[in-house]
Amino acid sequence: MNKGNDKIEKAFYSQWESRLLSKAMSAFHSVDVLPVHALREAYRECEKITRLHSHTFYMATSLMPPEKRRAIRVLYAFCRRTDDVVDGSQNPQVDLEVWVRNLKDPRQFAHDPILLAWDDVRRRYRIPEQYVEHLLEGMSQDLTKNRYESFDDLAHYCYGVASTVGLMSMHIIEYSSLEAVGYAIKLGVALQLTNILRDVGEDWQRGRLYLPLRELEEFGLTEADIEKGDVDERWRAFMRFQIARAKRLYQEALPGIGYLHIDGRFAVAAAAELYRAILDDIEFHDYDVFSRRAHVRDKLRRLPGIWWRAYSNTYRRQLPRRGK
Repeated sequence: MNKGNDKIEKAFYSQWESRLLSKAMSAFHSVDVLPVHALREAYRECEKITRLHSHTFYMATSLMPPEKRRAIRVLYAFCRRTDDVVDGSQNPQVDLEVWVRNLKDPRQFAHDPILLAWDDVRRRYRIPEQYVEHLLEGMSQDLTKNRYESFDDLAHYCYGVASTVGLMSMHIIEYSSLEAVGYAIKLGVALQLTNILRDVGEDWQRGRLYLPLRELEEFGLTEADIEKGDVDERWRAFMRFQIARAKRLYQEALPGIGYLHIDGRFAVAAAAELYRAILDDIEFHDYDVFSRRAHVRDKLRRLPGIWWRAYSNTYRRQLPRRGK
């Protein structure tokens, strides 16, 4: 029905026909029958968000086939929005509850491009709903919990906020064996642990301490020492221990890239290797994570080597032997 004939055609319908027409037309507000251009614009918005907030990830995913590339950037935008709801909101508890409700309400998809694109990706790639729930549970912990007694406790948090992203990515990239699941979990923990070690000072200012309290105690450290931000021998020994663990997790996780479809390996490998390099920067600057934020300067120079390792699958040959 074009707009020019709208009044004429409406006059043509009887009262009961008009009511039924309105009822039928209301279906066009559902996500399944939204105009194609609305979904296309939603994907474009997610591309913009990825490019704005993570130039490295945007670049690393650029070699993926167009459909997978768009989908993985939608996943990034979805996770970014969820994180912003928890960390960037004036009333995070209420806003998170609204966000969770909106995720399950198709009527909201027409008003939010991220929700619209994410729903399409989730259904298209059959991403398990449980992974989304685990992600939301993990991120919601930041609203109620700001200390972790043991590394086991911390690992469960890392799974919720990071490993779940890898597990969802697997469904977009495609994988050849369920053995990939264990590697994805381990890589997520390594990535989040790197975040935690890099952001000790920033997290402390926000009232959070993710370092395992028992391990701090084992190295003779207290929360008062974190507040002071002194880099002494106790702190260096503690950080050497934490960084060694994180690097071991990367070493054990990277061979899992071989289970991914070849056209998605580079994106995962780049994320892993560039994040692992943050640990080198922390070491180079004498474990000072209080007065500076560790980063990697030579990302572009590293990418050709990462590309070769990803596509030649040399990570499989780096798998540590059992018992070592």
